[in-house]
Amino acid sequence: MTAQEHLEKYDIRPSVQRLAVMNYLMSHATHPTVEEIYADLRQEIPTLSKTTIYNTLELLVSKRAVNEITIEGSKAHYDGFTYPHAHFYCRECGKIYDVPCDESAFDALKPVDGFKIDSTHLYYTGVCPNCEKQRTN
Repeated sequence: MTAQEHLEKYDIRPSVQRLAVMNYLMSHATHPTVEEIYADLRQEIPTLSKTTIYNTLELLVSKRAVNEITIEGSKAHYDGFTYPHAHFYCRECGKIYDVPCDESAFDALKPVDGFKIDSTHLYYTGVCPNCEKQRTN
């Protein structure tokens, strides 16, 4: 699916900036922050402002076209992949990894009847295999 198709699927009017941000998220599975997105995209679009990045991400999150990840406290990261999956945060290197899991894992997190669920997040924290390997060497 292209960035344009993804935006249209969520009833978001494609603009140059929105397409650039969505394409960036779909091609960078690194769970970037606003600052990382801005630093990379301003090279392609010199007129792009950090405010535009914030506003675009706010729209994408509100329409559920993108997931906002707050696994690292107050710093928000963004994920262009909205299929059900968990995230692992390595406390050594600070990277966030996608963790495949069965959709039924999220079903177990649903509260009692009467609550309307907007989103569910499953986060793990610890040490990634690369950092663990470096610790033992």
